Amino acid sequence: MSPETAKAQETKTKLLEGALRTLTEQGIARTSARTVAAAAGVNQALVFYHFGSVDELLAAACRYGAEKAVAGYRERLAGVSSLSELLTLGREIHERERAGGHVALLGQLLAGAPTHPALGPATADGLRLWITEIERVLTRLLAPTPLGEFVDPAGLARAVAASFVGIELYEGVDDQGAHAALGALEQLGALVAALEDLGPVAQRAVRHRLRRNGR
Repeated sequence: MSPETAKAQETKTKLLEGALRTLTEQGIARTSARTVAAAAGVNQALVFYHFGSVDELLAAACRYGAEKAVAGYRERLAGVSSLSELLTLGREIHERERAGGHVALLGQLLAGAPTHPALGPATADGLRLWITEIERVLTRLLAPTPLGEFVDPAGLARAVAASFVGIELYEGVDDQGAHAALGALEQLGALVAALEDLGPVAQRAVRHRLRRNGR
C-alpha cells in the first residue's frame, strides 16, 4: 500500500468516525459537511472528495459502524451454547451499545431515513449484519430441539433483531417497560431451555403434538 493510499484511507476512517460521532452527539438535523469535518479534524472539502455527498458519507458511516460493532461480538456469538445464553449476551450487547451512544445513533439514523434517501438502505444493511449472525446461532441451537423443524431461523432472527431495535427506541420513553420486554424475551429463552432438557420420549411427544397442530 502506497503512502498516498494509506493517507486516503486514514482520512476516510476519520470522516466515518466523525460522522458517527456527530450523528450521536448533535443529531441528524445538525449533521453537515462542516460539522462532520470538524469532528474528524479535516477540511470539509474532503467529505465530497472521498464520498461525493454528505448522504453518501452517512450511509457509509452507518455500514462502517455496524460492521465494526458486529465484528466485536462475532466470536462471542459463535461460542453461545443455549438460547438463554444468547439472550443474556443480547442484554449485555444492548447495555454496552446504549452506554456507547449507539442506541441514540440508531434513533438518529431511523429519524433521518425519510429525508436522507441513502440512510434507509444503509441502516437496513447494518441491521442485516446482526441478523445474519443471530440466524447462524439460532440455526445451530434450535436444530437439536423439538422446535428445530417448526421454527424458521431466518424469520426468527429478524423478529429478534426487530424486537431489540424496538426496545432500544422504547427505552427512551419508558425505561421500565423496555426492561420488562427484555425480561419477557429471557423467559421465552428459559421455556426453550426447558424443552432442551426433556428426555427423548418427551421430546418426541412434543414434536408429535407440534406436527398435529401444524396441519
